[in-house]
Amino acid sequence: MTNKASLLRRVTAELIGTASLLVVVIGSGIQAASLSRDTGVALVANSLASAIGLGLIITLFGPLSGAHLNPVVTLTAWWARRTGGEGLDVREALAYATAQTAGAIGGAVLAEVMFGRTPGVFSTRVRDDGHLLIGEIVATAGLVLVIQGLGRIGRSRLIPSAVAAYIAAAIWFTSSGSFANPAGTVGRAFSDSFTGIAPQSLPGFVAAQLLGGCVGLALATLLYGRDRGARPAERVQAAGASGPLTADEEEPVADITRTGPAFQAVV
Repeated sequence: MTNKASLLRRVTAELIGTASLLVVVIGSGIQAASLSRDTGVALVANSLASAIGLGLIITLFGPLSGAHLNPVVTLTAWWARRTGGEGLDVREALAYATAQTAGAIGGAVLAEVMFGRTPGVFSTRVRDDGHLLIGEIVATAGLVLVIQGLGRIGRSRLIPSAVAAYIAAAIWFTSSGSFANPAGTVGRAFSDSFTGIAPQSLPGFVAAQLLGGCVGLALATLLYGRDRGARPAERVQAAGASGPLTADEEEPVADITRTGPAFQAVV
């Protein structure tokens, strides 16, 4: 049984899912900063909440839309379709990206309102140093590699937990804090908080994320080949000489490869 949700339902899932992600990321950042003046403690709380929330959101919305929550992940799904695999066409990709961006802005505003802050105030946290942009390239490339790699080896069921774990780690090991999500980055500009980013820093971050996505996709293709693990029928044929598929290799009830790999993004 494959996912046959209408485009409207899938786009709605992307909007709500991305909004939820930004509520978690920004809300936990505001809460953490208010409870501790120690930046390290605040970052621990924010990274744990973001990772846990992301994993749950991907698990919940993955069967509907693939839980991209991130235009970079959506672009990889569009590219898969262009190269003969399963993915999104141009119309679907544009609808996804629009919903993700709108959801991210809405989620940021909701988080601000929820904590009694004035909504619609732009962030004043300038993040435009070159080393931060390198951090975003690394963060986004790693994210795409995790998603694409697991999908191409037939381990899509591990994506929610793997992406959550990656984001928790990348928040710490990248200089930028691993935004790794153009929609989420735009949303964060609407929150002058611990997790925000000034509007003037958006072009550099978004460009770095798009470049990182291309690097991650190229690495996945180099390491795993094209569309490997994307078609369960092909794995069935290949299993003829080596035995039946394992539980992880069987086609899931909701085939997220129809809409691309499940992700996010971050945060």
